[in-house]
Amino acid sequence: MNQNAVELHQTALGLERAFDFQTARKRYQDIVDHFPSDPLAQTAKTKVRDMDDLIAEKETYQRIHENGRRVLTEIGMNIVDAPELMEILAEADAIDFDNSTAVFVPLKADYIDRCLDQVPRALERDPGSRAFGTGATPPFLKRPNDDRLMGASREEFNEIVRVVGSQTDVTAIFSLPVATERAMSGYEAAQVMEKGFKGLKMTATPKMNDEEVLFLKGKPDWVDGTSLIVNLGVMKNMIRPFLRSCRSGNQLLLLDLTIAGQSGAQSPESLLTQIHAQVLFMMILAQTLNPGVVTVHGGIPGVADSKGDLSYTSPAQPLLNAAMGRVNRWITGFPSAQSGGSTSLTEVTEEALAQSARSRGLMRLYEPHIVRHALGALASLNFFSLEKYLEDCQREREAVKAFEPHRASLGVAPMFFPRDDQALDGLREGAEKGNPRNTDHTLVHIEDMVNWNKRIAKEVQARGYDPYLQQTILPALAHEGR
Repeated sequence: MNQNAVELHQTALGLERAFDFQTARKRYQDIVDHFPSDPLAQTAKTKVRDMDDLIAEKETYQRIHENGRRVLTEIGMNIVDAPELMEILAEADAIDFDNSTAVFVPLKADYIDRCLDQVPRALERDPGSRAFGTGATPPFLKRPNDDRLMGASREEFNEIVRVVGSQTDVTAIFSLPVATERAMSGYEAAQVMEKGFKGLKMTATPKMNDEEVLFLKGKPDWVDGTSLIVNLGVMKNMIRPFLRSCRSGNQLLLLDLTIAGQSGAQSPESLLTQIHAQVLFMMILAQTLNPGVVTVHGGIPGVADSKGDLSYTSPAQPLLNAAMGRVNRWITGFPSAQSGGSTSLTEVTEEALAQSARSRGLMRLYEPHIVRHALGALASLNFFSLEKYLEDCQREREAVKAFEPHRASLGVAPMFFPRDDQALDGLREGAEKGNPRNTDHTLVHIEDMVNWNKRIAKEVQARGYDPYLQQTILPALAHEGR
């Protein structure tokens, strides 16, 4: 290989990993133009095509961020029946009372910008990208040969923490793994996690009292998971715990678990725009109450199966979460937490383990930030299984070992994220009709997830990607809906 071509290729890879796809494209094109007979020229040709797709993808993510802000200024959030929130925002001069076309309560654009500028872009105990862990607080513990629908006992929870604490080579985040029986409070569970796991930990605090919530204050290895908004409106039962968490000074994980076509828009772009707007609203409230508080963007898009239930079997679920992660890694710079690596199956079978591994493989390739729910979960996050957790950890070790030889040569894999020029209009239609399920926009985009899946598979095969990429992507996409 020509040394100049090699150096150009390394420079282009560095630019690509820094998400500067425009300049990376120029460097790859230089190889094609000036070293056409070099072995790297054919690779560079494919890379030029990839850069074109990545440039378009990044532009779409930029639009998602801009349209997320426009949702807040042009459509608004339905907080009229939440007087405490109205009072907080009115006193801060955040509400645009002159806007007569918004569906709900709109915010001022300059206020949005001031608040978002205050959001820290760094997490002190950041585990880095591709950081997989537990999470979601499944309500039930899956016990071998036992079908009881119960949380974990004190003894079982202590054993879970002990085991997770021994798997820190692959478990980067320990989010509350399962609900506990009444004899053990959430505060007591957090105390056990504090002693047993030294990395980044996450829990939920709504059921803690005011003094217990302060246990997390000033601790860079703890994140307080909370939520407030769904379907552009307020969850009234979450107002008090949300505001308390914001005022406490705890690091916050702002969660939005909107499901496509159910509580959210159907097309990938409109769904991510809605989720992003809802998380931005929570960030703005947090910064209003506690300027400079650390807020992790917890936009976690979900998809439904044919019965309308959350489906972690669908490959659209990790794809959507990886794309939401890219919005933040490429555009906003906010720390973010996503979801992936689980299954809709309820038993610890070979297929359940394989589905989880395929989902993690997609997310490893597309490189989101923090990924909860990736180890030990079953039945679309309804169960936690210690048996599955240990199997997931072992398979994750093997996957990371297989990934390492390719890390240096891999740049950024295009996701071919589908563009939707009517995304904002679709969200307004859903707001006006009160539900996204039967909007014209939803009906038009009903096949978007399946078509996106097919597009990725087609492009991966047509571009002749190396075997590692094909073996990571194609099997994961071949199990749609199963």
